[in-house]
Amino acid sequence: MNWAGMISLFGISTFKFMFAPFGGKIANLSFLETYLSCCFGAVLSSCIFYFSANFFIKKRSKSLEITKKSQEKYEIKKRFTISNKLIIKIKQKVGLVGISFWAPFFLSIPLGSIITAKFYGNNTKTIFFIILGIFFNGLITTGITYLF
Repeated sequence: MNWAGMISLFGISTFKFMFAPFGGKIANLSFLETYLSCCFGAVLSSCIFYFSANFFIKKRSKSLEITKKSQEKYEIKKRFTISNKLIIKIKQKVGLVGISFWAPFFLSIPLGSIITAKFYGNNTKTIFFIILGIFFNGLITTGITYLF
């Protein structure tokens, strides 16, 4: 067993899970070693960031409040920007399962978990879908890595 390779993939997959399995062949790991080390790293990171998302959201809102207080003289209107429209459209189209499966995979594990918690943090099934998505996406990316 190549523990250094497994620990490296574990660490890489805590942040960027999409590309982590490609290092498995380079580290001379088997399919199962690559798959499990990547998935466990991603699951650990997603649980940490999902359950601490309230901290990050509150910290962001406090910094926005400070900015608003410094600009109290001016009336600040809420803007409905193109990115806000896009986020709402994606949320309505793919829903809980789609965002839970794909946001941590395509964005990054920390950012995707925080966004999913922001949208669906009050739903008890959300973390289950995130973990299921990690194992599903890990199987696909590790499979692609070892097929080619």
